[in-house]
Amino acid sequence: MPAPLNRVDTTPELPSSADVVVIGGGIVGVFAAYYLTRRGLKVALVEKGLVGAEQSSRNWGWCRQQNRDARELPMSTKSLDLWERFAIETGEDTGFRRCGLFYLSNSDEELSGWARWRDFARSVGVTTHMLSSAEATERGRATGASWKGGVFSPTDGTADPASAAPAVARAILKLGGTVHQSCAARGLDVEGGRLSGVVTEHGTIRTKIAILAGGAWASSFCRQLGIRFPQASIRSSILSVSPGAGSLPDALHTSAVSVTRRRDGGHTLAISGRARVDPTPQQFRFARQFLPMFARRWRSLAPGGLEGFRSGHESLARWRLDRPTPMEHMRILDPTVDEATIALTHARALELLPALKKTAISAAWAGYIDSTPDGVPGIGEIATLPGFILAAGFSGHGFGIGPGAGHLIADIVTGDEPIVDPRPYHPDRFGGSAWGKVADF
Repeated sequence: MPAPLNRVDTTPELPSSADVVVIGGGIVGVFAAYYLTRRGLKVALVEKGLVGAEQSSRNWGWCRQQNRDARELPMSTKSLDLWERFAIETGEDTGFRRCGLFYLSNSDEELSGWARWRDFARSVGVTTHMLSSAEATERGRATGASWKGGVFSPTDGTADPASAAPAVARAILKLGGTVHQSCAARGLDVEGGRLSGVVTEHGTIRTKIAILAGGAWASSFCRQLGIRFPQASIRSSILSVSPGAGSLPDALHTSAVSVTRRRDGGHTLAISGRARVDPTPQQFRFARQFLPMFARRWRSLAPGGLEGFRSGHESLARWRLDRPTPMEHMRILDPTVDEATIALTHARALELLPALKKTAISAAWAGYIDSTPDGVPGIGEIATLPGFILAAGFSGHGFGIGPGAGHLIADIVTGDEPIVDPRPYHPDRFGGSAWGKVADF
């Protein structure tokens, strides 16, 4: 795996029972398990590969309120506080810091959109600053260019994708929870119409509650249970460069390229929204529901190859619980890097920030970003299978809102007052049309 990732210990023995089983060791799954363990529940986290090895370690690391869709903004705001509180509660370091996020533009249309979002954000108590041409040019002096304007969100920040999910997993272990890597969940046991256990490749864990935080694998897992969850993935490629560029903004976005400072002093470089669409059986199955999303974002997408078929995460196949599943054949989704995107990203970054010419490419990687038809995650208990809670389809936003999502999931399980209104996230909405409801940002 070219994407850096810290490792965590695996609990040696699988428990025979648990109050809750969390399926998936990405950022949402580990935070759900953490908050449930803190509340005194016996929690087992099962992960087919390594904790944080898929998209949770392959993203930019941004934890933002800026330009969030109105449905996600409350969770984004809560998550920023929870990122900070986690470090205080556990002593574990996710690399989170409120460095602020900085946007630059020479597009009047883009600036007008940011200004509209600023006005909306004010109405819900979120601070963001529109920058004049002089202010944007001064703050963006590392570019050596003049800018029409920009925006700065001082309370937003970044965390370290290589460290975050593993840090939360260590906290789970300290609290007495268990973490099981290389342990794929093959399916569920059901008795009397209600969930009664999670079947893994190493045995069955008796439980009345299971949380599926399976990322790009969630829809194919749901299909085994007769649950229709529309989900499709795109393949995004990004890169990192070595330290040596000197003083640059910690997190800078432009339409051409976005740049994020890494913990080692290097930087992550990416083009926002640019990705390949690798056709899969699942994409064809849900094509009609994704037409509004595609219509809005087709300019950033390009046709891919057959890698999605080979990876197996969007298969329509049915699998048996007593034999290896596609998840065991593909422990970690590590798709091929789009070399053309990497070359373009690097060239744009060097043009935007000349100081990056003092650095060299240190790594490049790709990941599958799973999305729902409206770009908002599905979080909630499935009515047809009591005890089964879905938490997937985070549409490229899961890392930043992971703590809030995990807290909300724990609230749903324990019946506590939810940290945010859960209704906009409930998967039931996918039974209707998504036309006109695609996330704005």
